[in-house]
Amino acid sequence: MRLIWSVCFGLVLLGVVSAHGQSDWVDLFNGRDLSGWHVLNGQAEYRVDNGVIVGVTKMDTPNSFLATNKDYGDFILEVDVKMDPTLNSGIQIRSLSLEDYQNGRVHGYQVEIDPSARAWSGGLYDEARRGWLYNLECNPEGKKAYKRDDWNRYHIEAIGPNIRVWLNGIPTADVIDDMTAGGFIALQVHSINDPAMAGKTVQFRRVRIMTDNLDVVKTSVSNAIPQISYLTNQLTEREKREGWSLLWDGKTAQGWRGAKLDHFPDKGWTINNGILTVEESTGGESTNGGDIVTTKMYGNFELEADFKFTHGANSGIKYFVDTELNQGEGSAIGCEFQILDDRNHPDAKAGTAGNRTLGSLYDLIPADNSFYAPHESTTKRVNMYGWNRAKVVVQGNHVEHYLNGTQVVEYERRTQMWRALVARSKYVVWPNFGEAERGHILLQDHGDEVSFKNIKIKKLD
Repeated sequence: MRLIWSVCFGLVLLGVVSAHGQSDWVDLFNGRDLSGWHVLNGQAEYRVDNGVIVGVTKMDTPNSFLATNKDYGDFILEVDVKMDPTLNSGIQIRSLSLEDYQNGRVHGYQVEIDPSARAWSGGLYDEARRGWLYNLECNPEGKKAYKRDDWNRYHIEAIGPNIRVWLNGIPTADVIDDMTAGGFIALQVHSINDPAMAGKTVQFRRVRIMTDNLDVVKTSVSNAIPQISYLTNQLTEREKREGWSLLWDGKTAQGWRGAKLDHFPDKGWTINNGILTVEESTGGESTNGGDIVTTKMYGNFELEADFKFTHGANSGIKYFVDTELNQGEGSAIGCEFQILDDRNHPDAKAGTAGNRTLGSLYDLIPADNSFYAPHESTTKRVNMYGWNRAKVVVQGNHVEHYLNGTQVVEYERRTQMWRALVARSKYVVWPNFGEAERGHILLQDHGDEVSFKNIKIKKLD
């Protein structure tokens, strides 16, 4: 498969050159000096050796960026990279350095260079802003593309809101995002905190860009890898073809009602600028507006929702919810993707082995992405008080939770193990808990301010 992609991709590029000529490409690096570039933020050394840009790591300095003097919007960019395998680096695109944003800190899209065992090279990171937009846990073939101790060819197409990346001819990322339409291109030397890492190098060569005739020369659309979208309450054309639908339209309460009501709550929830928010109240379960549920029920599905929690907040996304249960005080009953400020809410230390923390199957199975991504250095990558993405996949008895693109929970319902877990949980009082064929999707009112957007679902029946 890798060979086929490399050959096909090479033919595409050959077609670009033969149809439009070499003049369509513009060299961003002249091979002699750093004319047209300037250094931002850190003080790492950049020099030119034998037609190659060499970045050298330096202690006691932040991330350093060699940035183009010009800004670019839509383009196709190619860069060769060779790096010490103990380092990390990236290629900034559509990036900015503004005085009113963290004192000029470089921020924006970064195409990852990651020779570590994690192998996220070719993924898309949002430097100094939102974090990972596309890690490679969803693209196992892409994780094989990087060649350690050798030159690697990056091909990046940023056209409209679509950013696509290929590494050595292998597709590695496909993102739809409209936050930043243009900015400079920059080559990163990452900061280091170990004196033994000083003096190591990352090298760049054959840096060239194309800005004309992009609709003609861009690589054909392909479904070879997953596409991830960050458009607000919108579906991409590919999502529509794949059967996704919005669970919330971003404007009205259509399709939702109170869990214990026949209509949407009259208080406790607000809809403003494409964001659905449960208001702060007492911190108790369903003591203000109450939980809200979808008017429809779902069985096998893939669910995504972006959420943002405030300091110390508690909430959740539930599924297989039976609204006929628990007509008294408290929340409606169903399996729960926990939303929690782990650092500041006491529930994070309650339960068993962390099974009430962010991303967990509440009170049953703790979230642990280190089990599913063992080479990832951070147990949970969480945007504290920023937007995070939850995903729940249900296929029969098999269920998975994902937090910001990395799997954190996996389990089988209706098994001996499942029933043993339930028997040791607060759900033991509810017969056949979590074993329904279908149920409502629920957003929880736990008395804290939590916001939601981009709520969408794909039926897998």
